[in-house]
Amino acid sequence: MNHDQQEQHSSNPNNHNSVLTQLMSVVKEISDLPDCKNSSNKMYSNLVRRIKLLNPLFEELIDSNEEQELSDDQLRGFESLLGSVISAKKLLVWVQESSKLYQAVQRDTVSSEFLRLTGEIEAALSKVAYDRLDLPEEVKEQIELVHAQFKRAVSRMESSDLQLEMDMTEVQDKADPDAAVLRRLSENLHLRTLEDLRIESRAFHETVIANSLDMGGSFEIMSSLFRTLNDYLLTVNPEVDMCDVEKGVIKHRSPVIPDDFRCPISLELMKDPVIVSTGQTYERSCIQKWIDAGQKTCPKTQHTLLHTALTPNYVLKSLITLWCESNGIELPRTQETSRDQRSGTSTSSCDQAAIAAVLRKLANGSMEEKRAASGELRLLAKRNADNRICIAEAGAIPRLIKSLSSPDPRTQEHAVTALLNLSINDVNKGIIVNDGAVPEIVQVLKSGSMEARENAAATLFSLSVVDDNKVAIGAAGAIPPLIDLLIQGTPRGKKDAATAIFNLSIYQGNKVRAVRAGIVDPVMKFLKEADGWMVDEALAILAIIAGHPEGRAAIGQADPIPLIIELIRTGSPRNRENAAAVLWSLCLGVDTTHLKLAKELNGDQVLKELSENGTERARRKASSVLEMLQRVDETPE
Repeated sequence: MNHDQQEQHSSNPNNHNSVLTQLMSVVKEISDLPDCKNSSNKMYSNLVRRIKLLNPLFEELIDSNEEQELSDDQLRGFESLLGSVISAKKLLVWVQESSKLYQAVQRDTVSSEFLRLTGEIEAALSKVAYDRLDLPEEVKEQIELVHAQFKRAVSRMESSDLQLEMDMTEVQDKADPDAAVLRRLSENLHLRTLEDLRIESRAFHETVIANSLDMGGSFEIMSSLFRTLNDYLLTVNPEVDMCDVEKGVIKHRSPVIPDDFRCPISLELMKDPVIVSTGQTYERSCIQKWIDAGQKTCPKTQHTLLHTALTPNYVLKSLITLWCESNGIELPRTQETSRDQRSGTSTSSCDQAAIAAVLRKLANGSMEEKRAASGELRLLAKRNADNRICIAEAGAIPRLIKSLSSPDPRTQEHAVTALLNLSINDVNKGIIVNDGAVPEIVQVLKSGSMEARENAAATLFSLSVVDDNKVAIGAAGAIPPLIDLLIQGTPRGKKDAATAIFNLSIYQGNKVRAVRAGIVDPVMKFLKEADGWMVDEALAILAIIAGHPEGRAAIGQADPIPLIIELIRTGSPRNRENAAAVLWSLCLGVDTTHLKLAKELNGDQVLKELSENGTERARRKASSVLEMLQRVDETPE
């Protein structure tokens, strides 16, 4: 549009009305949008409310247009405002229609987009110069107030929902998240029923396909959250018609296969999607037949293929698998095996190119890139067994070990948790220890954040499953910081520390280390706590360290007999067994002090009942202590 056209456009009152009418129309469309039901709901409702409050300005100007004309600057301001409001409407519609999981995972990005558009609207309002328009006082006051609201909103980012962040982190990190957390997450994301998840599934697929090049680690997080919520809702809200159940018939829906999941050649659900040089995706067997027949073009675009290499589309394959699982469809199978028998090379379903790219960031990226890379490896290693093998084969373990000493706490947390997830594979356990990880993990256990310390404890437990590693871990000084975590940690941290200490103490040398590091006092305190939430772990630790003379001596100095007798009387079968084992160890030797005290507390009656009704090991220990009590009775004073 040239200058002359611009002047003609500006001076025409019909153009004034056109812009203002369009503004009113767009604001009405925004006003008619339904309420937002996802994690963006606060930003969404604030933007809708502010835009709706602009409507009296447009109405008043249209009504009074014959009496006042807009200047060129004012008209350009309204045109700018129209563009911004149209963009806002697109964002609001996108929030309604796009994946709720994507918005939750990308909440910082979504928040930034709301902030950007809020700034655009505020800048456009400043250009309008409404204070120079002939407006009723009440309309001018309202617009000034709305403008002030937009200004304040531009100066601050909407605060994140801390509870949502915490719940999402727990669901990602825990193999078995708490039901209360899952229920709260389901409510906050407005994914309360299986029907909600079915709708989310479609939005999820469309969002991922539209953003596949920019997803980063978000896809893994979204997939994990979707699976976890699907499993949770299946247990609490199965949505099965009970009439059909009573008739012995359960009706299965036949969901429509999304077009993006169908091969453009066969129109069948793809089992092994691959990408050709034009960027189109096909079922491997179909496009391979096409190429083998001598065709040199892309069937869908008719463009010439620059080469005939076929690149696996792992994102789409994961989406198809997820869609099949959520719709109760048998997963598509391919002819490939987990290991090529002829070459002996791994053909597991992991994206080696993507893993290599992540490792390059971890090795040479900025601090932010290293943090993101370690986080991606953490999630990939959690996802499946194939990923754990591929990540280790790609050489990730030494780089993750190096990241344990990162000055960035979050990178450190990601790295130790990635090693924890990798250690699920038995071969990886050996690699992690042989590459020198244990001293670094112990250092994280001593000085890392609470989350890093907890996951370091869990990693040491996982590695200590191998007997030789128990020696190395104990020698690296792990037991004192594990005891510190047992005392200071969160409930989860205390459990992880106790489990690691128990497993390490199977090795005799570590029993002494635990006793000398002060394990007895905190364990005895757990036995005395009214809620008894750590009694199982505490008794298991006492039973194992009581097998060492220094352990018996330390326990004996803590006045344990009244507690032990009470636990034999009232505990669970396993706790009664461990309590009897502790008592048996304490009563060995020539000193009969503990035996006499047990006798005074009617321990013989409790032990007699246990010898008849306890577990096999408990019966043996109880019978042995009863024999000791009988000998004490027969010994002359």
